[in-house]
Amino acid sequence: MSDIPELETFVCVAHAGSFAAAARRLGLSPAMVGRRVQSLEDRYGVRLVERTTRSLRLTDQGQEFLAQTKRILDGVEALADIGQTKAALKGRVRISAPTTLGTKKLATIVAGLIETAPMLTVELSLNDRKVDLISEGYDCAIRVGNLQPSGLVARRIGTYRFVCCASPDFLSRNTAPTTPADLSGLPCILNLNLQPRDQWRFLDSSGQPVIAEVKGAIELDYDEAQRMAALAGAGIVQVPLHLVEEDISRGALIEVLASWGQPQLPIHAVYPSRRYVPQRVAALVDAIKEGLREAVQAG
Repeated sequence: MSDIPELETFVCVAHAGSFAAAARRLGLSPAMVGRRVQSLEDRYGVRLVERTTRSLRLTDQGQEFLAQTKRILDGVEALADIGQTKAALKGRVRISAPTTLGTKKLATIVAGLIETAPMLTVELSLNDRKVDLISEGYDCAIRVGNLQPSGLVARRIGTYRFVCCASPDFLSRNTAPTTPADLSGLPCILNLNLQPRDQWRFLDSSGQPVIAEVKGAIELDYDEAQRMAALAGAGIVQVPLHLVEEDISRGALIEVLASWGQPQLPIHAVYPSRRYVPQRVAALVDAIKEGLREAVQAG
């Protein structure tokens, strides 16, 4: 269809909320975005958007047109995917992911996929906030933790594991804990993002939860900063295993309380609520799932 670029532009305008925002995402001028939407209105004889100096909203006909447009674009992508091999994957995928997981695992996984799919472009945005997939134009988000009910489609792709560790220097100056209760008498590095920050969770041998009261003079809100403080011998830290597994393997950090169960959180790939997921997006998520599985097996 000759008007596919115009339909794609209209969808982007609807999600972005303005011609200017849509233009930035598409790499076009606001005037060109406006002309494409105007062209659709003229061709189909409907008014799709109500324009003001500061905002833009879809008309009732525009809302119905948007729903139909999404179905058309999904169908076009489905046709393009038929018989497509990994090497033939092409286009751009915008994905959002947490900072630590993205830095330690996803960037490497994406690099491996690009080697086998050189026509694919992956925009990996690392940020610990929960992005709005639809309004911000993301194809997918990787999220750690239990998900709240929403209109999004979620697929579990892995498990986020935590570990307690400290530097050899710290453990040479302090007695290593043998139970979570021992942590109350040792300096710990606290996570400001944890609520409450002075309680760490464990599981005993029967799977029952155990809460350890912890304290420390250093409180941080960034995983990498917690890692650096632990390497400097500032205390015991409870952090994602992905963050410190290399440090543990080379002896720069030593795991403590290894016989006690540590927190685990699900990792999900989350998509906008629609029936069809483009093959390039599905292939990326498959690669991430496989990469995370291999990391667990290697560990």
